[in-house]
This record gives sequence, structure tokens and C-alpha cells, in this order.
Amino acid sequence: MQVRCTLAVRLLLGTLLASSFAQLAPARADIQPPLADEIPEEILRTEIIFEARSPLDGSPLSPEAYAELQAQLQAPPNTPLLIHSDIRSLILLLQLRRAIRPVLPILP
Repeated sequence: MQVRCTLAVRLLLGTLLASSFAQLAPARADIQPPLADEIPEEILRTEIIFEARSPLDGSPLSPEAYAELQAQLQAPPNTPLLIHSDIRSLILLLQLRRAIRPVLPILP
């Protein structure tokens, strides 16, 4: 009896879910092919932009200057992060404490 009830419940839930998904899904008749005068997105993505603008101040740039600026913006900075010696020693002590804590659990 228990097997039949769970099977009946599963069938009932399956039909309810199928009907709700059918209501949520758009009808296939609503989907229309793109217009003939529209340029496909795949082609637009590969076009070369000749009138580039700087993302920093919006000034017009040549393609070479735009590519150079993009390379500079994406490259990581060469300057190392300078930390005060007191903070550096505190970080070292905290890392040391974290390493010792599993071995000696009596430390606070």
C-alpha cells in the first residue's frame, strides 16, 4: 500500500510540475528569426573599433593607443606593497600562533 501511495504521489507531482513548466515556458510561436537587416552578434564582436575612447577620461584614442592603455590597465602593478615593520612583525606572530595552535591547544 505504501509503495502505491508514493507512486501515486510521484505521478501527481510529476503532472503538476509538467503543467506548471508548460505555463512558464514561452510558446515556440513567439520566437521569431532575426531580421534580415540586423547584423549578427558574432560578427559585431569581431569588428575592429576605430573610434575608441579612453575608459579613464573619455577622450578619443587611436587603436594603437587604446590597445596600449588596455595592456597597461590589465598588467599588475610593479610596485610592491610596502608594510610598516611593526605591522609586518604582528602578521608574522599571528601566522606563527596559527601554526602552533593545533599542536598546543592550551594557547588562547
